Amino acid sequence: MKCKNVRNFLLCVTIATLFLEAPVHASILPSVGATANGVVATEDAGSGEATVDVNSFFELPTKEEKGTEGESAGIVTSIGAGELLSSVEIAPEDMDEKEDSEEDAAGGTFGYTNLGIANVEDHLNVRASADDNSKIVGKMSNNTACEILGFEGNKAHIISGSVEGYVSTDFLLMGSSAIERANSVIQNLATVKADGLKLREEPSIEASVVGMVAYGEELAVISEVDGWVQISYDGTPAYVSAEFVSVDMKLKTALNMSEFLYGEGVSNVRIDLCEYAKQFIGNPYVWGGVSLTKGADCSGFVLSVYAKYGISLPHSSRAQANMGTSINMSEAKPGDLVFYAKGGRINHVAIYIGGGQVCHAGSEKTGIRVSSAYYRTPVKVVRLLQD
Repeated sequence: MKCKNVRNFLLCVTIATLFLEAPVHASILPSVGATANGVVATEDAGSGEATVDVNSFFELPTKEEKGTEGESAGIVTSIGAGELLSSVEIAPEDMDEKEDSEEDAAGGTFGYTNLGIANVEDHLNVRASADDNSKIVGKMSNNTACEILGFEGNKAHIISGSVEGYVSTDFLLMGSSAIERANSVIQNLATVKADGLKLREEPSIEASVVGMVAYGEELAVISEVDGWVQISYDGTPAYVSAEFVSVDMKLKTALNMSEFLYGEGVSNVRIDLCEYAKQFIGNPYVWGGVSLTKGADCSGFVLSVYAKYGISLPHSSRAQANMGTSINMSEAKPGDLVFYAKGGRINHVAIYIGGGQVCHAGSEKTGIRVSSAYYRTPVKVVRLLQD
């Protein structure tokens, strides 16, 4: 019994000695589990107090636990957090991966990690799959940029703007060639924010209209002057109102087929209506007719197209002009109605299909056709599709 009491006394003395000799910072060691000296320390979140497994103090080291260079693997009573952590060996495979810098994370070149540039005279088709006969889902004009995701045969899997698909590598610059081209073509681009935006010969609303562009189209900027932006349109200088474009330094991106045909932000119903109307191009004009195949006049053509979409219209261009909501021509979207007049009286109606064009039953001579929306001066625009 006396031996047992002596043993307990020596145990208490040993523990007290250890705590007295330990440096202050030893009480705030992080939770590192088993320490080099066999002491197991844990830390309660927020308490800052360490607890010690006393039993581990008296586990004698085995031969394998002996220290090197004459050091014992026994208890070390004065070891700080910095010393402890620096003594832990970390295998290479356990080390954290080096993080990319913000610049690297943003992309290697102009925001692209694996840059590709279209190298074509007209447009490069973007297809749904690597099959040459698969559906065309977008178009890349010359010098359009893309992110290359991978390859399948002689096709590159790419993303450009809102378009993802496959393009032929025969017409795609990659690597240093793409970077070199990008450096030479990156430019100020004016992105059109209104459909049917007029391009004028001079920076004035009184100047002649030389063309029109669709919503979302990107035009190369030459200069900016007093509320007007001078752009290059098919290699010819022209002007657009600064109010209807946004100007940024960037590379061009692909257009999906809806954007390519109608501009950005156009609903599927509008696109479907325009595609339906265009099916009847070439069919005859017949005064008083309402048949899309055998013949219709202007208002008969419009009412028959809209009937497919559940909208009932009168058989008269003047009466149709009083339907729906009146809007400005600059606000026109595909599917809206454009009206024309003679002698101050409305006498013709057409369906706007985007890109400054209308589809209409023109005359007995032309039949159902596509024309510039400005082949005559529009006097009113009406919206029937509220989306």
